[in-house]
Amino acid sequence: MKLRIITLLTLCMGSLIGPAYADRIKDLADIAGVRSNQLIGYGLVAGLSGTGDGKDLQLTGQSLRALLSGLGVSVDGPVSEFDLGDSLVGLARQNANQSLQTDNIAAVLVTAEVPAFAKPGQRIDLNISAIGTASSLRGGNLILTELRGIDGQVYALGQGPLSVTGVSASGAGSSVEIGVPTSARIPNGATVERIIESPFEDASHIIFNIRDADFSTTHNITSAINNLYGAGTAMPLDSVSVAVIVPSNPVQKIAFISDLENMEINPGEPTARVVINSRTGTVVINRSVRVTAAAVSHGTLSVRVTAFNAVSQPQPFSDGITVGVQDADIDIDEQIGAMFVFDGGVELQDIVDALNQVRSTPSALIAILEALKRSGSLQAELVVI
Repeated sequence: MKLRIITLLTLCMGSLIGPAYADRIKDLADIAGVRSNQLIGYGLVAGLSGTGDGKDLQLTGQSLRALLSGLGVSVDGPVSEFDLGDSLVGLARQNANQSLQTDNIAAVLVTAEVPAFAKPGQRIDLNISAIGTASSLRGGNLILTELRGIDGQVYALGQGPLSVTGVSASGAGSSVEIGVPTSARIPNGATVERIIESPFEDASHIIFNIRDADFSTTHNITSAINNLYGAGTAMPLDSVSVAVIVPSNPVQKIAFISDLENMEINPGEPTARVVINSRTGTVVINRSVRVTAAAVSHGTLSVRVTAFNAVSQPQPFSDGITVGVQDADIDIDEQIGAMFVFDGGVELQDIVDALNQVRSTPSALIAILEALKRSGSLQAELVVI
């Protein structure tokens, strides 16, 4: 059964063809400086049931030795270079690393995202990814790990049992894997230890950054704020940013920003755009798309080759032999393509109705839109993902 995308477009987009609608400022813009920050750390996961890195990765053994040494545990006796030659020292150290059983240990990278204004003691989620030869992290426990920011400072500490959704099993030469067993999460697995400094508290003004750059949207936001709070309160900087003067008192500042975020304004009309996903056949046309006068005809040419076997018999008394031969039939079928005409300036509903009349499939729709764009009749940006 053929997929139908045009009907879906009619249902989803039909309600958008009409007067402008209002959105809250908080749904259109972000406040500069109010952002999350990324943290990263290196750690060890212990307690694995033989699915760890093993002896193939020396990094795991070295990390375990360093961890135990920091806890006051001497894994191996000291090796003196005075007593042994250089080659023997290297061999002794290598044997010392290999003497540690790391089948139940895995080296991992730990990442986290700290929300804006996070305070010490708050909990954040952790993402765990194996970086060695471990086959699964199921059943493991993350050992205390430092999480650092881009400046190298420690901002959080993480530890706890892993939550793994993937599973793998093998036996008798067969294996099956569901999900990714070498990736895990720890909900609320880290504690924030340091405040990430933000200029928000001392700032005399804030800046709204529009998510979709548009001069009309920044102008409308500026006009709405100035009409309500007085001229000069807001000033547009460019197609993305609007600067707003805020009170210096922290309580008044929070209340003022809350009122600003909930103000409703009419955003600018979006750029005419057609988005095509060539892998799934999905086509999305926004309400600003227009088509100039054009005539479109679309047909399908199919070629079918059918192979069959036959037998070639020799003539009587010719001393020939019977042989098998392969033959083929070739059929060419070209469907009649219905032609339809777009009048100049038609809107989304007209495009949908015309394409529905000729029963366009997703692949045919993509071909028609690309041809319209090439001919200069489609007044929109064509985006293929």
